[in-house]
Amino acid sequence: MKADIRIALVGNPNTGKSTLFNVLTGLNQKIGNFPGVTVDKKVGYAELPDGRTAEVIDLPGTYSLYPKSQDESIVFSVLADRSNELNPDLVIVVLDATNLKRNLLLYTQVADLKIPVVVALNMIDMAKKSNIDIDIDGFAQKLGVPVIPISARKLEGIDQLKQTISFANKIALQQDSIEIEPIAPTLIAQIKQELKLENSYFALQLAHQHETLKFLTPAESDRIEVLEKEHSFHSQKAQATETIARYNFINDLLYDTVKVPVTAEDETLSNRIDKILTHKVFGFIIFIAILLFIFQSIFAWSAYPMELISNGFVWVQGLLHNHLPNGPLTNLLVDGVIAGLSGVMVFIPQIAILFAFISILEDTGYMSRVTFMMDKIMRKVGLNGKSVVPLIGGFACAVPSIMSTRTIENWKDRMITILVTPLITCSARLPVYTLLISLVVPNKNVWWIFNMQGLALTAMYMLSLVSAVVVAWVFKYILRSRERGYFIMELPVYRTPRWNNVLLTMYDRSKTFVLQAGKVIIAVSIILWVLASYGPGKRFDNIDNKYKQIQATQKIPADSLNRMIATEKLENSYAGMLGHGIEPAIRPLGFDWKIGIALVTSFAAREVFVGTMATIYSVNGDGDNIQSVQEKMRKATDPQTGQPVFTLAVAMSLMMFYAFAMQCASTVAVVYRETKNWKWPAIQFGYMTVLAYVASFITYHWLK
Repeated sequence: MKADIRIALVGNPNTGKSTLFNVLTGLNQKIGNFPGVTVDKKVGYAELPDGRTAEVIDLPGTYSLYPKSQDESIVFSVLADRSNELNPDLVIVVLDATNLKRNLLLYTQVADLKIPVVVALNMIDMAKKSNIDIDIDGFAQKLGVPVIPISARKLEGIDQLKQTISFANKIALQQDSIEIEPIAPTLIAQIKQELKLENSYFALQLAHQHETLKFLTPAESDRIEVLEKEHSFHSQKAQATETIARYNFINDLLYDTVKVPVTAEDETLSNRIDKILTHKVFGFIIFIAILLFIFQSIFAWSAYPMELISNGFVWVQGLLHNHLPNGPLTNLLVDGVIAGLSGVMVFIPQIAILFAFISILEDTGYMSRVTFMMDKIMRKVGLNGKSVVPLIGGFACAVPSIMSTRTIENWKDRMITILVTPLITCSARLPVYTLLISLVVPNKNVWWIFNMQGLALTAMYMLSLVSAVVVAWVFKYILRSRERGYFIMELPVYRTPRWNNVLLTMYDRSKTFVLQAGKVIIAVSIILWVLASYGPGKRFDNIDNKYKQIQATQKIPADSLNRMIATEKLENSYAGMLGHGIEPAIRPLGFDWKIGIALVTSFAAREVFVGTMATIYSVNGDGDNIQSVQEKMRKATDPQTGQPVFTLAVAMSLMMFYAFAMQCASTVAVVYRETKNWKWPAIQFGYMTVLAYVASFITYHWLK
């Protein structure tokens, strides 16, 4: 989409910047990466009152233009580099109206870069509720920029903000917040002269960050380095001088324009709630209870929509089989593509419910409290408190969680976090767990309120947390480093969740799951159907001739005969040969050759297991008797013993394997991308595979 104006949203974490982004752009947004780095880039489009279209970029949250992580370094690079394709025409600085003193530091830095600025004074409703009186006109006059009071959560002031964007100046008119030149007068003057710059603060930032800025040429960076040495420039002292000057300006500004009631002795509602929710004993009990409620709900609330989706696919498969001509293309479509997709699409309700709960926990501010509580445990196993954020994020997906470890400065802590994050139960494991649990765990309540299937799912999630902590403790003694990490985190006030944001998250995550998983599953299902439908040489012809002779001498019912032929053909197909080839290695775990095929295909992505089983049992089944994958697997029997294939021992063994195995190509790729060395994904793949095999072996023989 072509835009008439480009806008960048800048602000501290927890100021509601992303909420404002969602309000402005709605569903008209996309996620990619900033050029040259693996930091998420969120871009959307908004219609302005004057008919123009604005491209809106949600820059990573940062407290200052002096970066402490790769995410934060993006902000200055985008704002300062005029040749950058994302360089904005206008910056909206989002300020938390209840915490202006901290927020204004970033504003003064951005304003001094002399980019046109509009201030969105967010959470103005919270400020009024706290009796914080802000003179909006006086505030705007002293800053020299438009200041628009808004509440992004309540959609207040959004139209006025859009109107202001429409008529925003193309030239920066804001006043200087501090005098820049006295910080390093000769150095700033020389950098401006040699690089032909007009802005003094831009020159000072280049002195601080020239080594990491990709838009500078090597010659320019080297020249700045030489100038720093000539003028004995000390970066930390200069930052301290600048920060003190900025806070002097901020204090004067707030003294003149903001009146805050004296409530030092009054305890806020959030603090009173925190005394319970972050208690060293009750806090963990409440956290476990919340997890238990979530997983009980996933089973209970998703049952009806899952049944509708499953029956819908069964109906479609039957309809296509009855109305399309018999042949390989029909079989490929029905038994390959549709059967494979049905195995995963049926789990969309559970995925949506999971992400709805995650969104609610994040929106209310509770997820930050979980991070705070887990910090104490992390430190005991040798991890930095910042490791908690990727680990908790691992409940959704390991890929963005591993990318988020860039905020961990300590090399050892970051590497351990990367190595153990895939152990956390992600959303891709959810379809595997719920399918296997539904096969062997009774759907009944214990103590009247706890569903046994929900308890089993909760146990798998708790196992993943415990295993990640234990493995991290082991790596603590294997990896060596003298660095010491630190953990600083702001706990936001408790708020009611934004239900439109929860619905948007459910839609967005479910769509991502369907598109990403769907592409892989369609490809794997087609390949698998071909491998399962054809075999080498004349094996299939020999099987047909064999059963023709049997039928001539024995009167076997047509259904039984077709099933016998399909079973023998599957065993002699390319897929059957692959499964039989690895069966000796996996038989000690209780797995047969069909499960072996699913283990191989799901190395692309864990959720492919469900689609693979659906395809395998569709190829092996009766074309006139279309059933859901759960029914097919529940009725599957071992031809040698006549016993069910998926017993309690086999299902639990299989869940243990998926709990620990590194079956995700995307995770392997992102670990290599983050570490820049194939050694680390190889180590990760190796230890997780061994762990999976041992855990699966013990579980099977214990329950057998």
